[in-house]
Amino acid sequence: MIIKPRIKGFLCTTSHPVGCEKDVVLQIAHVKHRGVVEHGPKRVLVIGASGGYGLATRISAAFGSGASTIGVFFERPSVKNRTASPGWYKSAAFTKLAEEEGLYAKNLNGDAFSEELKAATIALIKADLGQVDMVVYSVAAPARQVPGGELVRSTLKPIGEPFEGSTIDINSSEIRSIALEPASVEEVNDTVKVMGGEDWELWIAALLEANVLAEGCITTNYTYLGSEVTWPIYYHGTIGKAKEDLDRAALALREPMASVNGHAYVAVMKGLMTQAASAIPGMSVYLSLLFKIMKSNGTHEGCIEQTTRLFLERLFTGDINDLALDEKGRIRLDDWELTPEVQDQVKALWHTVSEENLNEISDFAGYQAAYLQMHGFGFGEVDYEAEVDQVVEMSLAFGD
Repeated sequence: MIIKPRIKGFLCTTSHPVGCEKDVVLQIAHVKHRGVVEHGPKRVLVIGASGGYGLATRISAAFGSGASTIGVFFERPSVKNRTASPGWYKSAAFTKLAEEEGLYAKNLNGDAFSEELKAATIALIKADLGQVDMVVYSVAAPARQVPGGELVRSTLKPIGEPFEGSTIDINSSEIRSIALEPASVEEVNDTVKVMGGEDWELWIAALLEANVLAEGCITTNYTYLGSEVTWPIYYHGTIGKAKEDLDRAALALREPMASVNGHAYVAVMKGLMTQAASAIPGMSVYLSLLFKIMKSNGTHEGCIEQTTRLFLERLFTGDINDLALDEKGRIRLDDWELTPEVQDQVKALWHTVSEENLNEISDFAGYQAAYLQMHGFGFGEVDYEAEVDQVVEMSLAFGD
């Protein structure tokens, strides 16, 4: 079939298998260009491994450190004339390319919150790797079935005060006003349950109990703090409360991780295009301005640039001082984004964005391109008029 992007709101309901593979190929090329991570991990579990920072971390580990990787994700294969999710295509491409270079790569597809998938992952580690020396938790989910069976959902809302702002339609470039009422206490608590640190703790507890964490194991979780201009809907909103809970979880994990002389870190990453970011009101305006400024400064990074810098310049240099921890013990990879120079320029332009000057003062075209490429579209080397097979097989150790 010939596959074109089909966009509804902030959701693209199609993805392109050849374009998704091209995305993975380009990420691998960047990692190889940056060079070998001499002190890098050799056996890595990535929970939430099919896109964004999770996939980029898996690529950095495999092609930068030569690591054996196990990826956990929840993705949709192609059914009839419907394309698979981009995460399915990208994970299949990663697995194929890793195996071509003699790298171990196994996948489990299912609900990362479930006890069943945790048990299957532990069984696979025991059978194939024995132990892992890095565990990355990078799950972004709209809902979670908590222990006991209750299904709770996350919410993107302000807290305390209503929010009024703007967003940009990804198709039409139309700037639209947004008004959101503040979240209830229940909505705040449910968002923390879904997007906070509790499941990260449950994974680590299960892995420790099963004795599959190696001596000196590192576990990381990703967060985003962002700019003051986005705080009303982000850091001071429901999602911000969930991000605060990651700091709590990292602190709580220090003692259990010490039992294997290991460490737990939250890594603060920069603002960029991910599926989660595209859904947050106001982020399209902020990211479009940010991309323009950082590209002109030569400091713009995507997911793979960030995770590769995390490996090469923070986690695995062999010098604990290179972690560059902040006052809350977090690793900061948003350092270039939050320089006064960059943020002063964003703030100066924030209230001046209009449909008339959008392409002049921002890089909305770059934002659109990043969105399309996230789904496998917009790569110059791919023939999007050619017929392609939307069915891409992937071997799974768990799931359909």
